[in-house]
Amino acid sequence: MSAGLPKVIVVAGPTASGKSPLGLCLADALDGVVINADSIQCYRDLPLLTARPSAADELTAPHRLYGFLDPTEILSANAWAAKAADEIRTVVEAGQQPILVGGNGFYLRALMTGLSDIPAIPAGVRDATRELAADIGAVALHEKLAARDPATAQRLKPGDTQRIARAWEVLEATGQPLSYWQAQPNKRPIDANYVSILVQPEREELYNACDLRFMMMLELGALNEVKDLMARNVPMKAPVMRALGAVDLAQVASGLMDLPTATERAQAATRQYAKRQTTWFRNQFRADYRIETKFSESLFQNIFPEIRHLVLT
Repeated sequence: MSAGLPKVIVVAGPTASGKSPLGLCLADALDGVVINADSIQCYRDLPLLTARPSAADELTAPHRLYGFLDPTEILSANAWAAKAADEIRTVVEAGQQPILVGGNGFYLRALMTGLSDIPAIPAGVRDATRELAADIGAVALHEKLAARDPATAQRLKPGDTQRIARAWEVLEATGQPLSYWQAQPNKRPIDANYVSILVQPEREELYNACDLRFMMMLELGALNEVKDLMARNVPMKAPVMRALGAVDLAQVASGLMDLPTATERAQAATRQYAKRQTTWFRNQFRADYRIETKFSESLFQNIFPEIRHLVLT
């Protein structure tokens, strides 16, 4: 810990692990403000399907950076980190406790340790890249990338459309390969002391929580959310449609898939995503405090003294 720097609580972990309830409990106990660190919860649409905090949650404690993006907007990790840094400064200046909550490891890394300062990609370049990828396919685009940026291409699998497209658009927009930008010194958007709490249940418990939460989303009206989005002619490739289950429910709304099949597919995708997050946090994230079960409010009184000690020391 560095003297004189703001202290920021980070509540991290895989989807459905109970991060949001823990962040809310901490905000209530510490006069805190919850700051979103989940990329998909930045979108204003699909609040049920993206597990955004409820209106009741937002009455309990202030929440920031939730639901501010249109469905087709793209927010890079560096751009999010800059916004999060601004929110942290505002919260600290108000004498309150900033509490980051989310499972996007790339976003958290951008804030806590910094990423390469890659210039913003113009929308026209990004759109042209997406069209090119759709036209020739990921494998062919990977071959084109290898001819101009072999160092980056070597690290990417030929079928990894998203990362290949990202490398290509950076090359097109800046004239420099992604490997060049990644070799530049990282810049942290704010200097702070981070107290990191990792919520990481055992796999079976986490998978059950993923399955149950999706069923609850359906009961609350997640399918109607997707139908409303489709009625506005939002493209299926819009960033908001990366929400787990969104494309499957869109297939149901279009009559191309039955609901049981869509549910099974969405639940499987959610479990796979949770597995990837668990692996990332296990290998890439330094936690000051670990909770190895799904968080519930009944746990809070037992763990809060230890967390408060970490925050105050």
